Amino acid sequence: MEAQNRWVSTLRSCFPILTWLPGYNLTWLKMDVIAGLTVGLTAVPQALAYAEVAGLPVQFGLYSAFMGGFIYCIFGTSKDITLGPTAIMSLLCSSFIGGDPVFAVVLTLLCGIIQTAMALLRLGFLLDFISYPVIKGFTCAAAVTIGFGQVKCPLEMSLQTLDHNRLFFKNSVISLFWSASWVGDVVLGLSCLLFLLMLTFMKKSLSSIDDDASFLVRSARGLVWSLATVRNALVVIAATAVAYSAEVTGNHIFTLTGKTARGLPPFQAPPLSETTANGTMISFSEIAKDLGGGLAVIPLMGVLESIAIAKAFGSKNNYRIDANQELFAIGLTNILGSFVSAYPVTGSFGRTAVNSQTGVCTPAGGIITSVLVLLSLAFLMPLFFFIPKASLAAVIIMAVSPLLEYGVPMHIWRVKKLDLLPFAVTFLFSFWEVQYGIVAGVTVSALMLFHILARPKVKVRWVFSVVPPVSDDRVVVLEFDSGLSFPSSEHFSKLVYKHTLHASPARSLVLDCSQISSIDFTVIHELAELMKQLESRGAELVFSHLKPSVLQVLLLADLPSFKHTDTVDEALQLLTSTTHTTVNHSSDGQSQERTLML
Repeated sequence: MEAQNRWVSTLRSCFPILTWLPGYNLTWLKMDVIAGLTVGLTAVPQALAYAEVAGLPVQFGLYSAFMGGFIYCIFGTSKDITLGPTAIMSLLCSSFIGGDPVFAVVLTLLCGIIQTAMALLRLGFLLDFISYPVIKGFTCAAAVTIGFGQVKCPLEMSLQTLDHNRLFFKNSVISLFWSASWVGDVVLGLSCLLFLLMLTFMKKSLSSIDDDASFLVRSARGLVWSLATVRNALVVIAATAVAYSAEVTGNHIFTLTGKTARGLPPFQAPPLSETTANGTMISFSEIAKDLGGGLAVIPLMGVLESIAIAKAFGSKNNYRIDANQELFAIGLTNILGSFVSAYPVTGSFGRTAVNSQTGVCTPAGGIITSVLVLLSLAFLMPLFFFIPKASLAAVIIMAVSPLLEYGVPMHIWRVKKLDLLPFAVTFLFSFWEVQYGIVAGVTVSALMLFHILARPKVKVRWVFSVVPPVSDDRVVVLEFDSGLSFPSSEHFSKLVYKHTLHASPARSLVLDCSQISSIDFTVIHELAELMKQLESRGAELVFSHLKPSVLQVLLLADLPSFKHTDTVDEALQLLTSTTHTTVNHSSDGQSQERTLML
């Protein structure tokens, strides 16, 4: 029976759908359908816009928006999260694929393989090395870069001129206005932005309704909330209608999306090579080489973004997620997505928030969203020809504006000023190249962490006696405020030499190990050398407060003259009895000591 329960538990952990599917009911179905449709009306226009950010034809955004709903329903552990193209992932991809769909699909496949391998090898802990300041520095820089990149579009500058991030400073508002050649794009873009802002503020201003509120009040609030929630779809539909009317009357005053591929993408093996227009063959290895750092940055950032969102909503709605299972779900989504010409996807904060607010009950809501995307691909692609790029630019600007959190730097400054360094490095370097910003931020954070490991704070106490003939400062007590590992072994040796061996006569040493939870061979080797030198000078080293795991390692090391006690006082008494003096006690029997923090 126990073996059977263990097998069922393992099966449920591998296929989380089995935990909620047996109890599925009509109430859940109703809420999932409503949430799925609402998210779908947001996902379709966003997918079209994010494809432009990635430098791809708009249909590739929709190709990337439906696979996640089906896969995550089976393997995901969060009821709220929705997988699909996002602004940050699109910006990252644009830095590596160069607008080439083949490169995008190969990147999706390799990202999926890497993420799935990380999940199977339980390597999710690697994400813990990307600190919060680095994440916030990157997201703020991405929001600024994407937002300014889209300003060109309402002013008749193509979205595709977002040439990585090197053109950021060329995207100033002054130069953009000089480049405007179509008043229609300017007016339409600003109108879309104004409409989106108005609906956003209307939604934020909605307050909770009392239980005794009238039917009219409830209906009005529900209408405002519904319109504000699907505002992206409303803006794109309205702008498309205006652009279509202008086109059929012969007034070409808007820059349109243009011709798009019709119908559903074929389900086929992803291309592993490419033949250019001049007949040059680009092999898979060459494509992988050209993708370069993207094969490290994009999988990690995709997983990091998705898991952070899942944890946030899990905490809000009182459920827990499995990080490795999330990693597997995202990886499998990308692998299968490459078979339908998708580019890499991750969790979307905005769409996940909409999903949660509409009361989704299970991940099945993602299936409804995916079906709506597929229906758009099957029947609406001819109409996408008339979507003005200005409206898509407005959707993108409003989508990334929440990422620009002005209060974060000040909050970091108040809490710990030094943590502002990785934030600033990431933020500034991201304007050069996005991947360089992440790498630079992680490097600075790692150096800060290594410095803490290599130079832990140490409290030095000199225990002395006021009773002659014994001289003062005879015993030194060292207490580390963190672990003792090989990066700090040299620092530890210098402290011992400074406070014990360089004294005349040499002082004995008590090492308070209350904060040391692990120890490695380098430190053991250093301790053995120090103990030999102390013994040759007539001094001793006594360990106190050893944790069982550390004690076991020290015993196995077979250190010369190894002594340990449970407390520092016992160690001092041991040294006193060994030297036949009363070094640690005054005439009234109390220890006297001086303390120095290093």
